[in-house]
Amino acid sequence: MVDHEKSGATRRRGVELEDAILRAAAAELTETGYAGLTMDKVAQRAGTNKNAIYRRWPNRLALGIAAYRQLAITVDVPDTGDLREDALELLRRANRHWSSALGAIMRELLAAAGGAAELLAQLPEQSADGTAAMWLTVLGRAVARGEAPPECLHPRVATVAVVLLRNEFVLRGVPTAPDDVLVEIVDEVYLPLIRRRG
Repeated sequence: MVDHEKSGATRRRGVELEDAILRAAAAELTETGYAGLTMDKVAQRAGTNKNAIYRRWPNRLALGIAAYRQLAITVDVPDTGDLREDALELLRRANRHWSSALGAIMRELLAAAGGAAELLAQLPEQSADGTAAMWLTVLGRAVARGEAPPECLHPRVATVAVVLLRNEFVLRGVPTAPDDVLVEIVDEVYLPLIRRRG
């Protein structure tokens, strides 16, 4: 570990130190996954001590989730002009992400969090508000086109398809969902549910 006092380097504080810790934790997650993430390794990589980390994040899981947020990317909402195609595109994007190396980290964090809803809400893909907003946008466009009834604009209805896909990963433990499963979710569950709301 670098001794900043003896080396003449300026001691980092606040946001600068926090950013260095998060960058180090994100690099560790990328290289070793959540299983290999330790406070010692992050401290060493960030050039700080464990106490500086624990003052900001109470445990490894909280740090892992904060670091994952650094890695996650925002997704634009598809607009193909067709509800079925938009829903399939959102599911295919989620499937690609959850099947990726980054998705594997997310699944490790979900497993480690168990039922810790407040931690899960911090994951971009798991945030109920963020997920619902994308699906409500797609449904809102479908309502405007006359493709779906206004009664379908409810967060629980809007997110049924992605929750079913998440179950494939979380409950069944699949590494990726075949495309025919995504089509089945949309055609056999999601679209019939939307149409029956009117």
